[in-house]
Amino acid sequence: MNILSSLASIYWNNASECEQFAQKMAAQLKNQIQPDSIFHIWLDGDLGTGKTTFVRYLLRALGVNGKVKSPTYNLCEPYTLQLSPFNSSKTDKTVIDEYTLHHFDLYRMNSPNEWEESGFRDILTSAGICLIEWPDKAEGTLPQADIIIGLKYCNDTSREITLSAGSVSGKLLLEKMSSI
Repeated sequence: MNILSSLASIYWNNASECEQFAQKMAAQLKNQIQPDSIFHIWLDGDLGTGKTTFVRYLLRALGVNGKVKSPTYNLCEPYTLQLSPFNSSKTDKTVIDEYTLHHFDLYRMNSPNEWEESGFRDILTSAGICLIEWPDKAEGTLPQADIIIGLKYCNDTSREITLSAGSVSGKLLLEKMSSI
């Protein structure tokens, strides 16, 4: 994978800092996404490093209401986001654009063939945000990541986070986040 840019490691010393970071990322995603955008975020880290926790905070910050479930057994949980009025391309800001977000957890996959047979390829090439935990389980069958979030366990409450951009869109998002 080509990495276009990376931010220096940051640390979350508690869940509140994870939530604040998710809110910052959500604000930048809201400014950047359009109804026809495709954006992939990979989450890489060992069990218990906070991948699903981060996704829950990000979904909440993006406006997802209701229960946010882990897709560990289903492999994928879909959500619908309302873009308007914060970033609709339409001149009538009362018109709401819907945007789909898919949260994947590939932990239980045993081979890339399972991914190929799952039928998720269409989701990955359709407009929306795809958050993918355990992308290494799909061994090269996924589209390029826009952002890769690496989570590393430091202790019971702290995590080291690395952010890398694999696309121009991802690089733009990281640049905007580093200026906050």
